[in-house]
Amino acid sequence: MSAKSDSKQAKVRALIEEGTLNLAPEKVQDPKFRDGEFFDPHDIVQVKYEMLRRVSVENASVTSATEEYGVSRPTYYQTRASFEEAGIAGLAPRKRGPQGPHKVRGAVLAFIQEKRMDGEPIRARQLAEQIRKKFDLDIHPRTIERAVAVKKTVR
Repeated sequence: MSAKSDSKQAKVRALIEEGTLNLAPEKVQDPKFRDGEFFDPHDIVQVKYEMLRRVSVENASVTSATEEYGVSRPTYYQTRASFEEAGIAGLAPRKRGPQGPHKVRGAVLAFIQEKRMDGEPIRARQLAEQIRKKFDLDIHPRTIERAVAVKKTVR
């Protein structure tokens, strides 16, 4: 395998890890992404940025840009809104779903704090069972451990 091929595979692995891999690089038709060394159709942040640039700087139509970059018109408008709100960081895909222990809040978190003792190990399985009985709520013991760990770092 060539060094160039190794480098390309390393970049794809990094993009996967960061969640910024374009799952459809073959849809990107812009010649810069096909012929050049700098532009990479696998890098979704780069693809989105260049699509926005084509419309705003080169005055390309939204329709032609979305066709050229392999995305839908709604995706273009969502991308533009995200970019206007957060800049380049807004172009990186966000994790879906809850961001943090959404079941462990308010009364449940207070109950956990009340039951645990500083310096003693967390008895997450026992706490999960007590929470199930008191609040009729199923919480995985690992969720309890994470919530307690977050609470410790916030103090």
